[in-house]
Amino acid sequence: MYKLFSAFRLGKLELKNRFVRSATTSYWSDEQGILTDPILDYYEQLATGDIGLIIKGHSYINEKGKAHTGQSGLTDEIHIPRMKKLVEKVHSHGSKIIAQLNHGGGTSPADRATASVYKTENWEARELTLNEIEEIEDDFVKASVNAIEAGFDGVQIHGAHGYLVSQFLSDIVNKREDKFGGTLEKRTRLLFDIYDKIRSKLGSEAIVGIKINCDDFAPEKGLRISDSIQVAKWLSDKGIDFIEISGGGFQQKPEIRKTRGRAGEESGYNEATWGEHAKNIRDAVPKLPLILVDGIRSRNTMEELIENKIVDLISMSKPFINEPDFVKLLQNGQEKSSCIDCRKCISREFFGKTMLRCFHRFP
Repeated sequence: MYKLFSAFRLGKLELKNRFVRSATTSYWSDEQGILTDPILDYYEQLATGDIGLIIKGHSYINEKGKAHTGQSGLTDEIHIPRMKKLVEKVHSHGSKIIAQLNHGGGTSPADRATASVYKTENWEARELTLNEIEEIEDDFVKASVNAIEAGFDGVQIHGAHGYLVSQFLSDIVNKREDKFGGTLEKRTRLLFDIYDKIRSKLGSEAIVGIKINCDDFAPEKGLRISDSIQVAKWLSDKGIDFIEISGGGFQQKPEIRKTRGRAGEESGYNEATWGEHAKNIRDAVPKLPLILVDGIRSRNTMEELIENKIVDLISMSKPFINEPDFVKLLQNGQEKSSCIDCRKCISREFFGKTMLRCFHRFP
C-alpha cells in the first residue's frame, strides 16, 4: 500500500502519489471552446481529492478537428485565460495537470477527414492531403505552446480511441501508399512528426507523453499488441516522457475488448482490462514510465500493478466521477471504488448533460 501513496518523479515533475485521473471529455465549454465555470469547479474538486496527476479532457488543436460540441479548444489566445484559471485551481491543491491534445479525424463533424477514404454506417471520411497533414502537425505544436502558456505541466498527445492519430496507426483505416501509409513505421509517421515537432518547440525539459491503444480490439487487423510494443520502443528511443496504455476505438468488439488483453486470475491484476498487454509493453520498455487505465477498481489490483512494476502510475476516470475523493478514501481504508460501472455517465442518454457526474450520486 505504501507505494500507491509514495511520490513519483515524472520527468521534472514530482507527483505526490501514483494516482492519475485519465482524460475524460465533457460538454462544458462554450461554442468557442472556452471553459465555463462548472468545469473549473469540477477540476478543483478533483484536485482537492489528492490526485497526483490530472490529465484534462481532450482539447481540439484546430476547428476542423473538433470532435463534438462543448469540447474545449487550445487553438487560440482566447482559450488561454480560462485554461490558466483551471490550472491555478488545480495547482493550489498540490496536484499537477497535463493538457491532452487531439484531432478527431474522421469522427469530427466539421470536416470528416482521415488517413484514407473511410466509411462507416453513419458517416464517410475523405482522405487528407499532404499539405493538410503538415498543417495538422503544426497545429498540434501551436496547441502545445498555448497549453504551456496557460501553465499546464505538460501535454499528452491523444493517440488512442479511434481519433486521428489512432486512425493513422490502424491498417483498417490507413490505406495510404505514400510516406504516411503501408508499413507500421510509415503509419506511425504522423505520430512521430507531431512528437518531434512538439519536442523541438518545447525543448527537452517539457513533459510530453501519449495515450495510445495497446490494441484496437478489432476482430481482424487494426493495431495489435505486437504493433503497440514496437511503437512504444520507438517512442522510448525518441525520449517520450510517458505512455498511458489504453485501448479500443470505433472498430472494437466488446467481447474482444474484455478478454484479449486481460491477465489470468493468478496474476493478481486480472481486474485491469488489459493488464497482460501492459506487462508485455513493460517488458519491452523497462525504464519508460507507464500509466495504465481501464477496469481498475480495487486497491489490491493497484498494489499488484505497482509492486510488480507492471506500470508506475494508476489511471482512472469513472471511479473519480463516482468519488472525486477516491484517493483519500483508499488511504483511509476503503478497499474498492463504489462505482458499479453502469456507464450512465458516458451513455448517449446522459452524455452532454451529466457527463462527469455520477447518475447515482448526482442524478
